Amino acid sequence: MSVEDLASLFLELSLRLSLVLLGAAFLMTVLRIWKGPTLADRVLGLDVLTSIAIGFIAVVAIDTGFTLYVDIAIALGLVGFLATVAFARFILTQGEAEEHRGDALPLAGDLPGSDGPFEENEAR
Repeated sequence: MSVEDLASLFLELSLRLSLVLLGAAFLMTVLRIWKGPTLADRVLGLDVLTSIAIGFIAVVAIDTGFTLYVDIAIALGLVGFLATVAFARFILTQGEAEEHRGDALPLAGDLPGSDGPFEENEAR
C-alpha cells in the first residue's frame, strides 16, 4: 500500500465520518428547535443549523473538488449572520415592549377597591 493510497483512504474515511457527525448534529439541532421552550432557543438553533449547513457544504466541496461551493458557504454564512442579528433585534424589541406594557397606567377597573369603570353610575 503506497502513501497515496493511504492518504486517499484516510480522506474518504474522514469525509464519511464528518458527514455522519454533521448529520447527527443536524438532527439534534432540529430537535432543539422543535422543543425549544423560548424563542431565543429557537433562534440559536437556527444559527447552529446554518453553521451545520456550512459544514455540509465544506465537506461536499472537499469531496468533489469544486471551489464554487466555498463561495456558497461564505454567502450562506453572511446571510445566516444577518438573520441572527435580525432575530436578536426582534427579541430585544419584543422584550422592551413587554417592559413598557408594565409601566402603563392601570385602567379604572384595575384599580384596587374598584368593581369596574361604571361603578359611579350604578350608585346613583
